[in-house]
Amino acid sequence: MGRERDVVQQPLALTAEELVAVNPYNPDILHELENYVNDQVSSQKYSLDANLCLLRFYQFEPERMSTQIVARILIKALMAMPAPDFSLCLFLIPERVQMEDQFKTLIVLSHYLETGRFRQFWDEAAKNRHIVEAVPGFEQAIQAYAVHVLSLTYQKVPRSVLAEAINIEGLSLDKFLEHQVANSGWILEKGHGRGQLIALPQNEFNHPELKKSTGDAIPLEHVTRIFPILG
Repeated sequence: MGRERDVVQQPLALTAEELVAVNPYNPDILHELENYVNDQVSSQKYSLDANLCLLRFYQFEPERMSTQIVARILIKALMAMPAPDFSLCLFLIPERVQMEDQFKTLIVLSHYLETGRFRQFWDEAAKNRHIVEAVPGFEQAIQAYAVHVLSLTYQKVPRSVLAEAINIEGLSLDKFLEHQVANSGWILEKGHGRGQLIALPQNEFNHPELKKSTGDAIPLEHVTRIFPILG
């Protein structure tokens, strides 16, 4: 019978969203959802709904909670910024768990990202590599978020500001810029070293004249993220 059960359960991790849709209140799928979190880490997939469902199950059965799984869920949520996934997940995690060192670190990292304090973020992340490097693709996801924030703020971004935001310098930054020029429409203006300017693609945030209507106002959360950069 145990062998039969394994055969039935094996493919369920591949359809976790369907599991949640059919059994949103059935704690028997907890183990499958935990496996799916690990699958999200290894395959760099992501399902907020499945992860929120697992965190709700942990609320009702705290003795079954895996802090390693919870940490991975929060790291994946950070990687999804600017979506508010981290706050949604944190709301379902008991305060006593949040007080553990690894979760306090992740909360601090989230705060730095939400306020656009990228230098502080990278410094803190470097001190806690054992936490964030458990999830492949973390650095690249945060770099993409940093570029997103800069694109809301600048028409032309100084090379030094970009380097600090994405935590890349020297030849690695040159290669990054080459890729963005070839694939994302960035333009490198004349200049050398840290004073070089990079023209970013126009959008309704960095070029307000592109805004089609007053109904498209910049969300407040974007404005609050911009202030620290301008400061």
